[in-house]
Amino acid sequence: MKKIFLTLFILLNFSCYLLYAQTSTVKALVGGRLIDGFGGVPLANSVIIMEDERIKAIGQVGQLEIPDGAEIISTEGMSVLPGIWDMHVHLMINGHADYAHWDTAYIDKLESIIMPASAHQLLLAGVTSARDLGAPLEASINVRDRINRGELPGPTMYMSGPFIQHAPYPGTEAFRWGVNGVADARSKVRQLAEAGVDCIKLIDQDQMTMEEVKAVVEEAHRQGLTVVAHAHRPEEIRRGLAAGVDCLEHTGLSSAPEYPDDVMAMIKERTAQMNKGPLFWTPTVEGLYNYEYMRDNPEKLDNDCWHLDLPEDIIADIKQSIQHPGRLPYFQLTPSRRPTLERKVKQLLDAGVVLLTGTDSGIPMKFHCQSTWNELDVWVNEFGIDPMYAIKSATYWPSKIMGVDDEVGTISEGKYADIIAVKGDVLRYISLLQDVDMVIKHGKRYK
Repeated sequence: MKKIFLTLFILLNFSCYLLYAQTSTVKALVGGRLIDGFGGVPLANSVIIMEDERIKAIGQVGQLEIPDGAEIISTEGMSVLPGIWDMHVHLMINGHADYAHWDTAYIDKLESIIMPASAHQLLLAGVTSARDLGAPLEASINVRDRINRGELPGPTMYMSGPFIQHAPYPGTEAFRWGVNGVADARSKVRQLAEAGVDCIKLIDQDQMTMEEVKAVVEEAHRQGLTVVAHAHRPEEIRRGLAAGVDCLEHTGLSSAPEYPDDVMAMIKERTAQMNKGPLFWTPTVEGLYNYEYMRDNPEKLDNDCWHLDLPEDIIADIKQSIQHPGRLPYFQLTPSRRPTLERKVKQLLDAGVVLLTGTDSGIPMKFHCQSTWNELDVWVNEFGIDPMYAIKSATYWPSKIMGVDDEVGTISEGKYADIIAVKGDVLRYISLLQDVDMVIKHGKRYK
């Protein structure tokens, strides 16, 4: 009988401990090598005290006192860094190779199934903040807000809503808005701003009048919104720079070997103007750079991380669309484009552009659970970019352009506890990010 009472006593106390651990508002990450996002020397044997959603204190083992009753989480042997940002994702797509089919078959499931699944996949990959650049307006706002209210697991999302362009492509009117004249350009931007978007996505600006392009940018800035613009063609870049866009997207110019001299001169002229802040650029190279390897070694497509929260019929549809990677029209010119990518990225770096990590995640065969670490891996291991620069491009700088650097982007006192951790030295082996061991967003542990 005494043994029974003793067992019950132990179980009761253990249950109380578990309940306390789950509800404790103070947590301590102890022992890891802290890369705080500012670009300085990592802090060994770090201690990070979190209270509720925010970071309360940072120090080292033996120097920073851990509060009594705090939940202690060991990060011994791990790299600890701010949650990663992906600055160019498309929650509304998830690797399917036929956009025309996808846009019609699943348009009514974007908000309820597709976008929530994509967001969840990003979060578990260590992406705690992301910029979505192109989706139906209502779905974009609703998914973002449901995540923010804690109803859906996902990164903190920054939404552009529909693309702004000269005219929508046939069948894409739900998420592409055409502009007809200066007054219409301003009206469309105001409509998006009033709906609550976080930025404006401008594409095909070389098909618009210069007055329309300037009207989009001016009205967006008047509304306190940054403008993101495509850089696929030289004239898109020229007009974007002339109008004062804040960030250019993609490493374009098709198979041309480098950016033209006049474009580079405009870029250097812009980066020299310190009063305007950095010129940001999201090159999105990985989907192109790794295509031939994926085509010839498609086993990676079997990773089921992208199945998360998707029903079996949609999974089967995606699989069917990519069963012959070498036949996809989307990538037929890629073997000619791939050799130009490193040169163009280095042109941008040499000109003083600040690169942001973004992936175009969701395009054919590019899944939200894999894209971001692959982009960083190409930067570091193929292009020779310093890993600390790459991490800062995925943490500090994204928060800066989005105007939330006082809340996230670095591990520092008072900011939200958006933190990831991975076993090993991520500065030496950036590919360790393919399997993030711990994901904390706003103080809550998701992985």
